[in-house]
Amino acid sequence: MEAVLRERPDVCLLGVRIPGNGIAAAARIHREAPEVAVVMLSASREERDVFDALRAGASGYLLKGMDPTRLSVALRGVLDGEAALPRVLTARLIEEFRGDRRDFTRLAGPRVVLTDREREVLGPLVEGRSSAEIAERLGVSPVTVRRHVSGLMRKFEAEDREVLVKLVNGRLEQ
Repeated sequence: MEAVLRERPDVCLLGVRIPGNGIAAAARIHREAPEVAVVMLSASREERDVFDALRAGASGYLLKGMDPTRLSVALRGVLDGEAALPRVLTARLIEEFRGDRRDFTRLAGPRVVLTDREREVLGPLVEGRSSAEIAERLGVSPVTVRRHVSGLMRKFEAEDREVLVKLVNGRLEQ
């Protein structure tokens, strides 16, 4: 992060599993140096890694087994405003986009307004993710996640996380 802030490169190539968490680093770069394009390089084809990296602000997600001559082409494309994704991951992204997407905006009703961050926390919370997992996904601290969960509990008048999840799931099924 220090090098990114000092050097201000056009593009930063990060490993997903670097010490300190590459996805969290991508989120921080996106937040503190938004002019720097971030591309993740990983052996992982896990949906969670791909989607978390893109949510964190990465402009691409490349696989380590790729043809090395394609890497410079992909990075130049990112600098030209393109996304860098292998076809196999692009197909999966399209499937996800077309899939069943929960709309948390309609849950709270007219008296309760959810912030963007509360919506980002609510999705994985309903999936059963822990505060630590949600924090890692969003590139924030677990304390921040717990603060947002507490805010959601107040807004939905739920006495604990379990009740909150049940309330949200009940409203999603309506």
